[in-house]
Amino acid sequence: MAEKLINKVAESGLISLDLETFFPNNPILEFDMKNYLFRELLLKEKEFRTALQQQDWSIYKDKIVALHCSTDAILPQWSYMLVVSYLSTQTHEIYFGNTEKVEYLLFIQNIKNMNIENYKDARVVIKGCGTKAIQGDAYIEISKKLQPVVKSLMFGEACSTVPVYKKKN
Repeated sequence: MAEKLINKVAESGLISLDLETFFPNNPILEFDMKNYLFRELLLKEKEFRTALQQQDWSIYKDKIVALHCSTDAILPQWSYMLVVSYLSTQTHEIYFGNTEKVEYLLFIQNIKNMNIENYKDARVVIKGCGTKAIQGDAYIEISKKLQPVVKSLMFGEACSTVPVYKKKN
């Protein structure tokens, strides 16, 4: 008679948490100020204002916008404020930076805003491998968020974990 296989990982009660699930799902549109500058480097106020007035802002409707300038232009602070005055009538959210920077900023924000109720007194493993680059600050934020409520916190995969924290009784 064959011996019954037991999935010890499934029975362990571990909760595996994949940080990649905190990346934003909504598309991020970029607004690059360079496209509104003379030779992509110099802001001429009258031309800048005219170009902004002629812009079709409806393409940003209910979107997240990454506002930045991809050239080494030195822009007056009011220029960003002026662009925001147009974008804010259409967009969901506006952040400073390119798409990659804004995506990562929202990723960290999502970790900070996560609901920790499901993790109370749980044994949690933060997944170690994935397809997206995750920096150290994300691991700092998830640790700060979970450590006060979990029974234990680990890193890796359920079959091979590195213990990080265990609550003392």
